[in-house]
Amino acid sequence: MTAVIISFVLFLALLPFFRLLRTARRSSKKLPPGSLGLPFIGQSFGLLRAMRANTGERWLARRVSKYGPISKLSLFGSRAVLLTGPAANKFIFFSEALVPQQPKSITGIIGRRNILELVGDDHRRVRGALAHFLKPEVLKQYVAMIDREVRHHLETNWVGRRSVTVMPLMKTLTFDIICSLVIGLEKGSLREALEEAFTDMLPGMWAVPLNLPFTKFRRSLRASRRARKVLAGVIEKKKAMLKQGRCSRDEDLITYMLSLGGEDDAREMTEEEILDNLMLVMFAGYDTSAALITFMIRHLADDPVNRAIVIHEQQEIAKGKASGEALTWSDLNKMKHTWCAAMEILRMIPPIFGNFRRALKDIEYEGYLIPKGWLVFWASSITQMDEHIFEDPNKFDPTRFEKQSSVPPCSFVAFGGGPRMCPGNEFARMETLVMMHYVATRFNWSLCCEENGFSRDPMPSPSQGLPVELELKD
Repeated sequence: MTAVIISFVLFLALLPFFRLLRTARRSSKKLPPGSLGLPFIGQSFGLLRAMRANTGERWLARRVSKYGPISKLSLFGSRAVLLTGPAANKFIFFSEALVPQQPKSITGIIGRRNILELVGDDHRRVRGALAHFLKPEVLKQYVAMIDREVRHHLETNWVGRRSVTVMPLMKTLTFDIICSLVIGLEKGSLREALEEAFTDMLPGMWAVPLNLPFTKFRRSLRASRRARKVLAGVIEKKKAMLKQGRCSRDEDLITYMLSLGGEDDAREMTEEEILDNLMLVMFAGYDTSAALITFMIRHLADDPVNRAIVIHEQQEIAKGKASGEALTWSDLNKMKHTWCAAMEILRMIPPIFGNFRRALKDIEYEGYLIPKGWLVFWASSITQMDEHIFEDPNKFDPTRFEKQSSVPPCSFVAFGGGPRMCPGNEFARMETLVMMHYVATRFNWSLCCEENGFSRDPMPSPSQGLPVELELKD
């Protein structure tokens, strides 16, 4: 029995070597330098440990320093190639031979019929539905709804308090906005159950996909099943309401997706696609926007110059509003410096650490082979903190984004790029600007915590959730 176990362990250890030999026979091109690490585990634990210690960028930088801008590695159970630099980003975003491929942990939790996984006509059909609902022309009508959610949140959780912890409150706010705008789910026990499920689901998104007791991945899978059960119930209820004429096609994203199809509309979506893409949209819009708003509040607390500019800009907009009047799309377009400050936060602390593509065939890049089926990993911080692209990259300077043409192509990639660029960037802009308007015009705030660092797991989170002292303005 012992000999069998030893033989099996040796087989697992040598399996990557045998695969490399098979790959080498397929092409005369050489594989990138680097190591695949231990079987199945690879470098996953090293990267995750570095991210939690807020040294993920340095972990990547050391790898680039050791192996160069292209290297092979193994992450989350898959063999991968790390590509860095603007040219590499352009290659990744626009190459037809590369398609999105999330780690097995993410696809297992969210589902496989979301736009990050679909290709060809399926991708164009489903992305078209999401992009239609999330485009500015449609989102304009929802500014007042977001305004209402933000005001209610501040009255309930900020007004009358001497201090608050920002990060958990921002997660609650962005979740409430998504529930109202995307799925039309009112406040109550179902929304609370869904928020609890999503909170429990997120820790396993970037984890080694071992479906074993006591692992993060197992706990996240269980939470995902709870979330999907709630959403499936909402979908059925919306479907019945549509048939009975009790709601409109454009009431929320669910009703819009359910109403697609028919002779004049070839974009019909299956219920699995609707459910998987709801999971994706909620995941993408939940933690990411919460992190952006939180880190804006964190930075402006200690940056009197940019804080004064943001406050002045928001006060000028407030002067033109009657008491209780909601913000409009036109008001948001006037918040130019505020959004430049948000872009600078995204450059320095991107909510999404990196992402993946999968090679549909053997590909050559810079003289190296990327074998069919391997993943390609890109990380936004590699270019966004490159001193050759952004002068003095550790300096917070929103003026970098006053003229978008001054930012080299494929260098600022917080929203990705190319035909698969994040369709929710305008939605993120809306909720960020509305929230910052009311924070800047109604409160003075200062940091309570002397420790001003942050960690990733996998999203960035400031120390202690960012406690701040509040003072309500007259």
